[in-house]
Amino acid sequence: MWLGIASVVIGYILGSIPSAYIVTRLRKGVDIREVDATGNVGAGSVFRQVGLWEGAIVAAADIAKGAVAILIAQFLHVSEPWVLAAGFAVVLGHSFPPYISFRGGQGVAALIGVYLVLAPLAMAVTLVLMGIVLLLIRNIFLMICIVGPLLPLIVWIFHGSTLLILYSLAIVIFLALRSRRGFQQFKEIKLVKPRIPNPFKRD
Repeated sequence: MWLGIASVVIGYILGSIPSAYIVTRLRKGVDIREVDATGNVGAGSVFRQVGLWEGAIVAAADIAKGAVAILIAQFLHVSEPWVLAAGFAVVLGHSFPPYISFRGGQGVAALIGVYLVLAPLAMAVTLVLMGIVLLLIRNIFLMICIVGPLLPLIVWIFHGSTLLILYSLAIVIFLALRSRRGFQQFKEIKLVKPRIPNPFKRD
């Protein structure tokens, strides 16, 4: 049990590292929560406000947080519920980081890292769908809203684990609740295409 608790605590600590905040501070000297209208501390905000490469760095770092947390839990040989709890702790840490007044991101990138270890085939299919939808609508927030709810179905098709399916449903509900503020601001400021900067365009 103590190893299980330790895996959850480690997951939260890893998740709470505010990659988007750190990169934006280092690159622009500003607070990403103040310069992006959504107030979201995540890769999408960095893509919009800082640049493609910086956003990619943040996305990679956040994905790594999720993957590493699960790998550590598995290394500790804790039971599956504890492994899943560690994954959820990463998302919680990303969403509510104590270092920046508990104002974090939605946790999507961290969740991708979690599922790349837990259910790699399901996440690979999900990433392909995310890429296709993103190419069509060129809006990260809408892409997440469209593809995110499909995750439990994809997990059911490719893995069939009842516990993982229920876990995926809980995660989707959590993300939906976290996205309410972002959706309201999306409607107000009309974050429409294109929201993905051109890496070859000079300022």
